[in-house]
Amino acid sequence: MMCRTYVNPLSLKCIFLVGSMVSATAYSDQVTVAVAANFINPMKQLKEAFEQQTSHKVKLVSGSSGRFFAQISHGAPFDLFLSADSDKPKRLVNSALASAANVFTYAFGRLVLWSADVNREINEASLSIDDYDHLAMANAKLAPYGVAAKEVLRKIGVEKKTRSKWVVGENISQTYQFVVSQNAEYGFIAASQWQSTGPGWLVPVSYHKPIQQDGVILTRAKDNKAALELVEYLQSPAAAVIIQAYGYQVHSY
Repeated sequence: MMCRTYVNPLSLKCIFLVGSMVSATAYSDQVTVAVAANFINPMKQLKEAFEQQTSHKVKLVSGSSGRFFAQISHGAPFDLFLSADSDKPKRLVNSALASAANVFTYAFGRLVLWSADVNREINEASLSIDDYDHLAMANAKLAPYGVAAKEVLRKIGVEKKTRSKWVVGENISQTYQFVVSQNAEYGFIAASQWQSTGPGWLVPVSYHKPIQQDGVILTRAKDNKAALELVEYLQSPAAAVIIQAYGYQVHSY
């Protein structure tokens, strides 16, 4: 004998609605952030402070801005993109992957010529002296700090002279590792990586175009509460204190 179980359609509807609400709530409480490599250290501290103040969870993924742009263009599931420049967020807006209303500036970067050799004295003339074999910098095709480094070399008149010495990293973190590991005597790194550890020359801001670092909430996350609140926090006075402590500026130079 076959028994049939009656299921009330209204009950199914309620189960579906409750499940949807739980799913939506879980999604709104977390945000996945693609962070330009130069900003990962301050962002870790900002993430900790933000999570302590809210119930939200933040997942950070670090890498080159160029690589992130390509991944996002191909559907990578990021909610917020913190680029090392202002160009890539604009291009995402032009591709309808983000809204112009959700673009914001979170920092202005500074560039440092650095060496792990504590016996080196570093200044503007250092790269003109032929006492080194390798100069590390980020890939200008992927990382805005690499673009700035090339502008500096051009400004001080050593771009052609040093070209054969260049060691190019995918991003500013890899560039830093080249110098730390002593695979390069010099390297152009972000001021946030330097923080006065080892000899360095803080490059005058007039030697390159401003490194304006913009962020953008992607279209897929335009209603993500965690993303919206994180962006609000990143532009707060409390966040500015942390950002500036890592060598960035929060206003244009």
